[in-house]
Amino acid sequence: MPKFVIDEDMPRSTGQILQTKGYTAMDIRDHGLCGAEDEEIYKFAQEEKAVLLTGDKGFGNLLKFPLGSHCGILIARFPDEISTVELNRQLLSDIATLKEDDFFGNLIILAPGRIRIKRVKST
Repeated sequence: MPKFVIDEDMPRSTGQILQTKGYTAMDIRDHGLCGAEDEEIYKFAQEEKAVLLTGDKGFGNLLKFPLGSHCGILIARFPDEISTVELNRQLLSDIATLKEDDFFGNLIILAPGRIRIKRVKST
């Protein structure tokens, strides 16, 4: 079961909801990283051996955050108008469909009704 680091652009409740389903989730706001640069948040997630859960498209930059160099990046791309309750419901539903292998080293983009995974190329 993956461990998550929750970026500050996600609702506070996202980490709490993940924890109720048995996941380990750490919110960067609880670790002195509010307003931190992307690289610092990324580094923290790697030190924690955790998947970074964020709404920040910048983490999808494969030049800055290459596939295979991290424990997984999950970008949630949901409309601003979506309620927090519905956002969390869809995130939990989508995460539950993913396997452990879907996370490590990969970039996952979740959007309403859609899951895309950019995978590390096998050698």
